[in-house]
Amino acid sequence: MVKVLIILGHPRNPALCSALAAAYAQGARAAGMDVQELDLSALDFDFDVHTVSPRDQLFEPDLERARSLVAWADHLTFVYPGWWGVGPARLKGFLDRVLLPGFAFHERTDGQLEGLLGGRTAHLITTLDMPPWVYRFIYRAPGHNAMRRSTLGFCGIETTRVLALGPVRESDPARRSAWLERARALGFSLGQGARSPADRSARKLGAWLKALRLQFYPMTWGAYTLGALGAATFTGTWDPVAYWLGYAVLFFIEAATVFTNEWFDFESDRRNIHFGPFNGGSRVLVNGELSGRELGVGIVASMMAALACAGVLLDGAHSVAVVVALTATMVLGLGYTAPPLKFAWRGLGEIDVALTHSLVVIMLGYLLQGGAWVDPFPWLVSAPLFVAVLPAIILSGIPDLEADRQAGKATLAVRLGAPRALLLAAGLAALAAVLVLLLKDRPVLHGTFDGLLAVALPHALLLGVLIYRHWQEGAPPTRIDGLMAVALSYIVWFALLPLLHVW
Repeated sequence: MVKVLIILGHPRNPALCSALAAAYAQGARAAGMDVQELDLSALDFDFDVHTVSPRDQLFEPDLERARSLVAWADHLTFVYPGWWGVGPARLKGFLDRVLLPGFAFHERTDGQLEGLLGGRTAHLITTLDMPPWVYRFIYRAPGHNAMRRSTLGFCGIETTRVLALGPVRESDPARRSAWLERARALGFSLGQGARSPADRSARKLGAWLKALRLQFYPMTWGAYTLGALGAATFTGTWDPVAYWLGYAVLFFIEAATVFTNEWFDFESDRRNIHFGPFNGGSRVLVNGELSGRELGVGIVASMMAALACAGVLLDGAHSVAVVVALTATMVLGLGYTAPPLKFAWRGLGEIDVALTHSLVVIMLGYLLQGGAWVDPFPWLVSAPLFVAVLPAIILSGIPDLEADRQAGKATLAVRLGAPRALLLAAGLAALAAVLVLLLKDRPVLHGTFDGLLAVALPHALLLGVLIYRHWQEGAPPTRIDGLMAVALSYIVWFALLPLLHVW
């Protein structure tokens, strides 16, 4: 049974807000909810925080009971008037006094603030003296934004529905009766969950998009297209069907790979407090946005789609080399974290990622456009890209280091330690530029690397400086989002400029 706490924020009772709160409670109880009500007008407490820290101020008995109810609840509903576009002083004072550090949020060891009331949902019911559309689109709903983002969202509570009613002054009994029915219906809807069907669908779609980690797919596409266009330059032919079928195979394999990463890296991701946009996974499994069963279905569906596209592609009587390239792509992709290979757990994950995002996909694109695997072009153009990918993958293991070590995952950062991993990343960034210098004048490349050093060298210097600064600080296992952004963007030059030359 869902535990629901209704907090009435109007300083007077009776009022329209109290009638709305009663109607909502009636609907929630009819839906089988366990409902408690908290009328702030009846509580005896000081609105103001007089001490430097609100934790140091005497906690009144009414606030102690209120805090225990907030901790008890699975779902909170706030009913209040939107005075001055925000709400009553009593409600603001209540939030100031109850949502304390150590109860509603805390500071992590890395200095980041984290909400402690996660897993809870909230509804807001507000009355206005203006049409709700004016409040939302003209004034941009300041009170709703403050409650759902700066206050409840900060503490980990997700606001799923907002019911704004107005204008109150111009309303007649029939209009108010309709509002009461809407409040009752909103309370009754808790029987189907705190979110509307449309919101649940949108959240599920958002979770799948998040799990896909689409920010990394352009790297695969760029390398694959580089190989395909390189072959077309030499053969003088272009097969668009083979090109798109080949990329469809890569897309679905990459999807299956990131899904398996979520599955098999769960223990590491669960322990990781330094996760960010470039490391620590998408966290859809850790946060409960997708279930293990759903993720398993995603893995199977992605692999079935990849195999279906591969089957259509191979119906075109492609060479044994294409079969080998497709097989290598699937094995190396899934083998990154999936058993029995589990390359990322054995200190080989960095090489696996660099290989699949350079030689393997370049060769596949090259072969599908009539090139031969013995041709020097795909091998030579892949070499600097392979090395350029490695620094970013090595660096991504530094924020994850402690969590990976605890989970038994032996990445290069775990095996070498953060300081030596940083130095290795810097050396590899420099080596990528050196390889371009050594290869750029090879006739078989037809000027593919022209102009690359002009951007790669200063970028490598910037990356080296940032790595050195982090190394000087003792290479702490903390978030390094800026450094990661520079390392990932470094890769772009080694695929983008060659791609532009063969386009």
